[in-house]
Amino acid sequence: MHLQRVQVPDFRVLKDIDITFEKDFFPRIFPLGSLNGGGKSTLLQLIFILLHCSSDPEKHEFIHNLLEGFTIPDGSDKRVVANFEIWDGEKIIHLEYFVFLRSAFWNLSKTFENDEELENKFYREKRIAYIFEYKCRRMQAPIEISRKYQVLFCQVTGIEFEEIDQFLVNLSKRIFLGSPSTQIFLFLSNKYRKSLFKSPSLIERISDLKAPQELNEEWEKAKKELTNFFSYDFISVDVLIRSFKRARDKDFEDAIETGDYGNHYQNLLNDFNEFLKDKKVNLDKNLSGVNFKAERNGEIIELYPEDLSHGELKRLSLYVWLKYSNIEDAIILFDEIEIALHPDWQYQIIRDLEEWGPTNQYILATHSYELCQALTPAHVKEIEPKLLNNINNQ
Repeated sequence: MHLQRVQVPDFRVLKDIDITFEKDFFPRIFPLGSLNGGGKSTLLQLIFILLHCSSDPEKHEFIHNLLEGFTIPDGSDKRVVANFEIWDGEKIIHLEYFVFLRSAFWNLSKTFENDEELENKFYREKRIAYIFEYKCRRMQAPIEISRKYQVLFCQVTGIEFEEIDQFLVNLSKRIFLGSPSTQIFLFLSNKYRKSLFKSPSLIERISDLKAPQELNEEWEKAKKELTNFFSYDFISVDVLIRSFKRARDKDFEDAIETGDYGNHYQNLLNDFNEFLKDKKVNLDKNLSGVNFKAERNGEIIELYPEDLSHGELKRLSLYVWLKYSNIEDAIILFDEIEIALHPDWQYQIIRDLEEWGPTNQYILATHSYELCQALTPAHVKEIEPKLLNNINNQ
């Protein structure tokens, strides 16, 4: 999969966005630069939520949360959210996400004799895959239709109608977002987002003691349901241990099939030790914990994950996630991947991504000049206020 083009006419701070990510460029790594406030994070969030959540009704609430406040102006029945061009390896498939007034859709549907005629004439001819209706009060009362009632559609062209659902499902599995863990709150409802920026009085705190707990529950629920959202703030010991358990199990499967144990576990251990260079991975015998051994002044000392630097943890978490999660032929969006990395590592991260996941496409929202300079100028995409123009004018 390759995201070849994205267009966003007007969404929050994003205005007239039209960016092309050339599929023939090598590596398929594209920094997306701007100064603060340009909307880089917003663009990645919009791409991820639309493409990851559309095909799964249980995730439609995240689309609703993201589009909350996105309304159709007076005098119009339709408003475009975003357009995408996706290269699936053989052809370009176009997706247009737009909001349609339910009243207009209702009036249109009444011009057909039955649902089958509506589907044949409206959906199939226009290549439209119905996604979901906005959640709002009195949703099931079409008599009381107003401009609050909106329907989100995804118009898909470039493939047969019968292939649309499966294409959207496959696409949803191949779009990922990596970002600081705090970004997950942006996918919550407006009620919970606002609660993070309130400073309640003592009386309000006492009368609403359950609010923090409710917020935490929503936070955890979002992280669990947005399966392709990856937080790279800290390396989870569980991620490391799961990787070694999978390698151990593969060795056992080899022994059953061939009579000889495989080398998956040892190869994984060698990979981690090579990656860490001056440290060695040390796992408990029952794979319940992990630490690291390092030599300091001729003495072997033990280090635990919390003893590693923020930059080391960040780079290790990216390495584990990409290399041992079987992520291939995917569209991976990273927001400020350079956080906590030394400038040399910011430059090096381009080569790292190319090595750890060579079949993937990467779009990196960034403030890092070092990262941008690791690729050709044509690879770097910018939105206003531009990052590179700023440095060139200094």
